[in-house]
Formats: sequence, C-alpha cells, structure tokens
Amino acid sequence: MKLRTITLSLLAFGSLIAAVAPIAAHHSFAAEFDAAKPITLRGYVTKIEWTNPHVWIFMDVKDDTGKKTNWGFEMGPPHLLQGSGWNREKLNLGDELIVEGSRAKNGSNKMNARSVKFAATGISLQAGSSQGQAGQQ
Repeated sequence: MKLRTITLSLLAFGSLIAAVAPIAAHHSFAAEFDAAKPITLRGYVTKIEWTNPHVWIFMDVKDDTGKKTNWGFEMGPPHLLQGSGWNREKLNLGDELIVEGSRAKNGSNKMNARSVKFAATGISLQAGSSQGQAGQQ
C-alpha cells in the first residue's frame, strides 16, 4: 500500500511538472522584444530550430562594413506556421532571406519576425509574430 501511494504521488508530481513547463517557457512579446525598434535584415540561413513553443531561425548578416554577424529570429509555433504555408522542407541551410520584425529589448542579435521573404523567389510568408498578441500572453 505504501509503495502504491509513493508511486501515485510521483506520477502526480511528474504530471504537474509536465503541465507547467510549457507555460513557464512561453513569454509575451513585450517581455523580450520592442515594437518601437523595427528592423529588416538580409542574410543566409545557418541554423533552423523547428521546435515548440517557437521556431527559431539563425542567419549570417553582413553590415555596411562587410562584417558578418549571426542573428536569431523567433517565429510562431510550428502548428501556426504550417497553417501559413511553412513546413520543415520550405527552408534550407544557405537560403538567402529578408526578414522584417522587431529587435530584442536587450540589444542582442535577436528579433521577433513578422515576415520572411525568400530572396531567390520573392515569395514572402508570415512568421507568426506574437507582437499582436502581446497583451494576451
């Protein structure tokens, strides 16, 4: 009986942790990004993280002096992006992109993307930005 109580307690605790973890990992747009700092970047994809709660894409961007810097841009969750025409095969390492969004408040090389344009084809897709939902998260 004692072993059963311990097992049920551990199971309940594990379920609680699993339920709370995604909520704790999610953040509001306003907590990390600044809508008053719009930015447009052009660069080449170096890394793709197609995971929840947000898809992250990293790309090398050259500044006016030719110095290369790696930037990360946050997009919406995979299920939202799939509804907008995205999938894992849509984007490849080395693809040239033009990304519009809002810069990170802390000045780091991060942004919340609103739209992503493929330089080679001119196709533009929405990035599932959380900017419009800032007060809802």
